[in-house]
Amino acid sequence: MVLTPSTMLALGTPAPDFQLPDVVSGATISLETFAEKKALLVMFICQHCPFVKHIKPEWAKLDRDYRNSELGIVAISANDVANYPDDSPEKLKQMAQELGLQFPVCYDETQGVAKAYTAACTPDFFLFDTDRRLAYRGQLDDSRPGNNKPLTGKDLRGAIDLLLSGQPIDPDQKPSIGCNIKWKPGNEPDYFN
Repeated sequence: MVLTPSTMLALGTPAPDFQLPDVVSGATISLETFAEKKALLVMFICQHCPFVKHIKPEWAKLDRDYRNSELGIVAISANDVANYPDDSPEKLKQMAQELGLQFPVCYDETQGVAKAYTAACTPDFFLFDTDRRLAYRGQLDDSRPGNNKPLTGKDLRGAIDLLLSGQPIDPDQKPSIGCNIKWKPGNEPDYFN
């Protein structure tokens, strides 16, 4: 396990479009899927990472708490399933169903979407405004596996609530920390160099 922080993509960056399959429904998900939503949360996740496992209860709570709001949510896994079979679409589907997630969980087989977002770790969060400009990228909260800090989602939730109410989000944001995305051999992005 390599501890990896978010790349902290520049605030105001436009959301890269994507077309990815939802592992549960099979539907193709894109930015257009969320066109009616005021804000969009894009989360890069996986199934096996201890950091992701640690926050699963908060994911499910985020889904329930914002399900009927103006926030769209999509989770994307880009890990190399040849070397990390626990992150296969089938295992992601099982995880989504066990958690009762209503938002799409997509699989980025080419890893091109993860690269377009400069995703670095799991979990990695990107919150976009109505114009699909980046308003927040950073941690869920201060809780990490084994640090005994409560799992509240306060940093991300605070940003979501400010965005939905039309208030500015503090640009001083803490990066998310997690396992590095498991890139396919030879497919590592150049933004780490």
